[in-house]
Amino acid sequence: MIPVLVADDHGFIRAGVEAVLRGSRFSIVAGTASGEETLDAIETHDPAIVLLDINMPGMDGVQALETLRERGDKRSVVLLTAEINNQQLMSCMRAGVDGIISKDGAEDDLVNVLEVVHSGERAISPKFLQRALDLSLKPETQGPLAKLNPRERKIAALVARGMRNRDIGEEMGIGEGTVKVYLHTMYQKLDIDNRTELALLAVSASNS
Repeated sequence: MIPVLVADDHGFIRAGVEAVLRGSRFSIVAGTASGEETLDAIETHDPAIVLLDINMPGMDGVQALETLRERGDKRSVVLLTAEINNQQLMSCMRAGVDGIISKDGAEDDLVNVLEVVHSGERAISPKFLQRALDLSLKPETQGPLAKLNPRERKIAALVARGMRNRDIGEEMGIGEGTVKVYLHTMYQKLDIDNRTELALLAVSASNS
């Protein structure tokens, strides 16, 4: 059996995935509900494939993928999504996602997608590939915070207002530790070292 980790904050989605995989050669070894929990579970269970929901509380699926790749982890990652915005699509393509599957129709495509990525190939539909290509050919129009997703840009704006991590967490409904994880990722994306530089970029973006 090929071990699979399923990360989705909705229990019925995880149960649905388990039902779809029943009878296949893929077996769920763990189910998680956040990016942070997923990263811990990967170390514990060492799955061959990670099936990640894009939108989860705290660290989302794209950030979890980026963190894995930053650690040098090359295991197969498939993103499960109801919808994906342009920023998320470009971020996951740059991070080397192995597959993207829509929740709508996943029961028909999931096993095939897992088979493809397990064989070492990528399973990304032409519509996503074409959309990513179109976006890559467009000039940058979002200013200095273009590399950040909408949630990260919100955090940058709160930093620019002088808010501390605890206050930002309360404002956004996430933990202080999760805010620190976000900031670390944002610093790397923007090639900066601290929140002062982030605040200056955020002010520059708001004035552009």
